[in-house]
Amino acid sequence: MDTFSTKNLVLQAQKKLLSKMASKTMASVFIDDTSSEVLDELYRVTKEFTRNRREAQKIIKNLIKIVMKLGVLYRNRQFNADELRLMELFRKKVHTLAMTAVSFYQIDFTFDRRVMSSVLNECRDLLHQAINTHLTAKSHSRINHVFNHFADYEFLSALYGPSEPYRTHLQRICEGVNKMLDEDNI
Repeated sequence: MDTFSTKNLVLQAQKKLLSKMASKTMASVFIDDTSSEVLDELYRVTKEFTRNRREAQKIIKNLIKIVMKLGVLYRNRQFNADELRLMELFRKKVHTLAMTAVSFYQIDFTFDRRVMSSVLNECRDLLHQAINTHLTAKSHSRINHVFNHFADYEFLSALYGPSEPYRTHLQRICEGVNKMLDEDNI
């Protein structure tokens, strides 16, 4: 029996095309202005922390690729019922992460890097489970790269610390995330 499917072929082509075109310009087609501003700020703070422009670009590019591929999978109804349930749990966990990140910024002396790291790692694990059969090992590696960076205790401590330029970056990130929460985009 021939298993050729044009639908699968088109989906594979879309995922491949998106992975090749994951630039800021291309992302602006799929990502709104507020999300783009948050990504820009995440890039700046990552560059500041790593002191490596290429590494910061790679982390944000991987994040964009993940988001775009999830969008393609979701729009093409590729998730089965269990995977949709996992994606819904992932969405709720990201919402919780966003609210936690903002509240840690807004309320002095509440930041706990273990809590932030734990929620980020839970998000990563849910995402891996949901996309397990849909994306390649390279995509799973990208997910690990992004989440491992943002869940790093030292990165989180620097970001939420009192010193500049991290405090300004965190303020801008939280303002954007808060706006996304208000608009129910997260």
